[in-house]
Amino acid sequence: MAGQGWRVRLVALAAVGGILAIALGVRVLASGDGVLDSSGALRQHSGTALYASMAYAGMFVLAPRARPVVAGTIAVAFCWLVEFLQLTGIPAALSERSVVARLALGVQFDATDLVWYLVGVLPLVLLHTGVNRWVLASGGRAVRRRRGRPA
Repeated sequence: MAGQGWRVRLVALAAVGGILAIALGVRVLASGDGVLDSSGALRQHSGTALYASMAYAGMFVLAPRARPVVAGTIAVAFCWLVEFLQLTGIPAALSERSVVARLALGVQFDATDLVWYLVGVLPLVLLHTGVNRWVLASGGRAVRRRRGRPA
């Protein structure tokens, strides 16, 4: 059981990397000229939702035993905190000096983003909860069968 925490962390870390790749891919492909571009509704809103999805996956890197609803609540709260921090101007100042800060902290407050964070996290919480219930309902047989153990 102790090894399960590391497996969850590795899967979560892979998910963070995959989500980041999708977010950057959308920004490059949607621009049409192969440039990392954040303008336009598709790039802006998908990036916001995927940022929140990445925060959700990141919760399991930090706390692999977290329940989906708790992880989702903390991920959304984190995203909202970063969004409201943009009202101070600190992220904008940091973003002038660093592309990483710009991607991680954003530049200016946008109330619409508060909803897009929910769009990025809520489906993952529902999916994760459903998978957990399915595994519990199967008595763990699905997991044991996948690992090559008899059910």
